[in-house]
Amino acid sequence: MRAIVVDRWQEPKELVARELPDPVPRAGEVVLEVEAAGCNFFDILLVQGKYQMKPAFPFVPGAEVAGVVRELGPGVSGVELGARVFAGLALGAFAERVALPASALHRMPDAMSFPEGAAFPVVYPTSFAALVYRANLRAGETLLVHAAAGGVGIAAVQIGKALGARVIATAGGADKLDVARRAGADEAIDYSRGDWVEAVKRATNGRGADVIYDPVGGEIFDGSMKCIAWNGRLLVIGFASGVIPEVKANRILLKNISVVGLHWGAYAQHEPERVPEVFAGLAKLYDEGHVRPVIFGTYSLDEVPQALEALAGRATFGKVIIAP
Repeated sequence: MRAIVVDRWQEPKELVARELPDPVPRAGEVVLEVEAAGCNFFDILLVQGKYQMKPAFPFVPGAEVAGVVRELGPGVSGVELGARVFAGLALGAFAERVALPASALHRMPDAMSFPEGAAFPVVYPTSFAALVYRANLRAGETLLVHAAAGGVGIAAVQIGKALGARVIATAGGADKLDVARRAGADEAIDYSRGDWVEAVKRATNGRGADVIYDPVGGEIFDGSMKCIAWNGRLLVIGFASGVIPEVKANRILLKNISVVGLHWGAYAQHEPERVPEVFAGLAKLYDEGHVRPVIFGTYSLDEVPQALEALAGRATFGKVIIAP
């Protein structure tokens, strides 16, 4: 099979596809024929050696996969050959085939395409767990979503609307604002033009946003502290800006706010019972038409460098998909 193989820390543009032996499933595993794999910003950091997880060389990146079950390992039950499934995994999605635990699989709804399936396993549960479990977003509240044209941003906009919130989106440029509006945002603010903090205050009659969803960090986090409402919840999702912010504790005290972290990947270890709950909730929202992944484009394995470079350069919206 062919796969993207990382044998040293490198830039995305240096990645190449190589031949590897087909995977053999171990006990409790299945082998998927990969129809689509999702790209995430952390894939870039991973191959550069800048992510918190540093796998041993060589490794195959990619953490979201959708495909067809082709082999069953010893002891696997409840999964049939030919099943259409998606899954989140630590590594291995940027390949023609991948072995992974059968317990990680989620059956795809009949109406879901493989690119949609590959866009689902990371960004949608991240946003669902953040808004439902960590922020307790309620109907009628105002949700501010930063980087709202990105993968997690679009998921947060769609889920926020499904929960009955009024959604204000920020993004850079008219095209990305249009993406956010099509995802369901009630208002969209271009944070590359003018003072977006003041724009949020005006949009909320000076009150600020009840919940702020921040996958960016840096200056965006700092500005969010200035336009959050009394009793507000600021969700720390990630640091796409490359800058991890710091906060003065007196600012948390003065507005009675909460700064809340969300690490979706750690739920499997610390609260495994939440994982099926989250995907059941998302399946219901998908079936009801409230959530639909937005696909920017599909790239081949040989085009992984271009796909990740586009993602790194903020030239994309929604999800970037690899189709081996």
